[in-house]
Amino acid sequence: MPDLRFDGRAAVITGAGRGLGRAYALLLAAKGAKVVVNDPGAAMSGDGTDPGPADGVVREIEAAGGEAVANHDSVATPEGGQRIVATALDRYGRIDILIHNAGNHRPAPLAEMTYADFDAVLDVHLRGAFHVVRPAFPAMRDAGYGRVVLTSSIGGLYGNGRVANYAAAKAGITGLSNVVALEGAACGVTCNVVVPAAVTRMAAGLDTSAYPPMDPDLAAPAVGWLAHESCSVTGEMLVAIAGRIARAFVAETPGVHRPSWTIEQVGEDIAAIRDTGDPWILPVVPSAHDDHISRSFAMARAEGGPATGEGSGRRAGQSL
Repeated sequence: MPDLRFDGRAAVITGAGRGLGRAYALLLAAKGAKVVVNDPGAAMSGDGTDPGPADGVVREIEAAGGEAVANHDSVATPEGGQRIVATALDRYGRIDILIHNAGNHRPAPLAEMTYADFDAVLDVHLRGAFHVVRPAFPAMRDAGYGRVVLTSSIGGLYGNGRVANYAAAKAGITGLSNVVALEGAACGVTCNVVVPAAVTRMAAGLDTSAYPPMDPDLAAPAVGWLAHESCSVTGEMLVAIAGRIARAFVAETPGVHRPSWTIEQVGEDIAAIRDTGDPWILPVVPSAHDDHISRSFAMARAEGGPATGEGSGRRAGQSL
């Protein structure tokens, strides 16, 4: 395979002053991308500012012969997101790649988590994703090209203790990504989710002595491929942890159809309802939403339900 490069491409990477974001920025810049290194330099809680991390990554890139510019705005506000994207458009005249990696962390048991801590984490992870996608998407659409990579977590896929805010935000990222992928399909814009794990400052306080190598550099190539013009998937999730790259996906069991149900019948059929032996895996693009409805309706018709046309459960402007 030829060397995959980003010459002529402009990339915006949020949270790029440290950890995973820094690794992404250095990798793309080394392969020719012009990079907006966004990071307000906040503490892990999201408090405070420090231009040093973003400025330091820019110096690293420039010292290696690359091109980059720092941006210190926060993704937590619409205005911050707009200024981040505008930095790329003003400096480079384009935005080809958007990687939303910015994050904060305010763990607490569910019974003790404050509303302020819940909102603060959603503001950066989930609303922050929208705050940068919203201004970037029209520019990509008009250019007929774009690569969007949003960041989820195994906490968003599977949950974890003390992180209701983080898990909810990271789960929401998947839904946002799917919509970007669907709306971008007709105009050359892909959107995928990366589910990375690395030993970064978020691991402070954990005993990582028994961990295998988990440097951010191990996860960066997966993000680099999703950000590259040769990326052949959209609306998908790639996991990158300790040198392992895998696909994560949503699936359904075929389930059981009855024309009517009682509570007792659900209990009687629960083993068949939960049987994963023949799963439905519905690709987001082009039509998972409609395929889900059509297959479900087909089961109803096969069992003698009312005749309905394929996909008739959905009309323009409606959602199920």
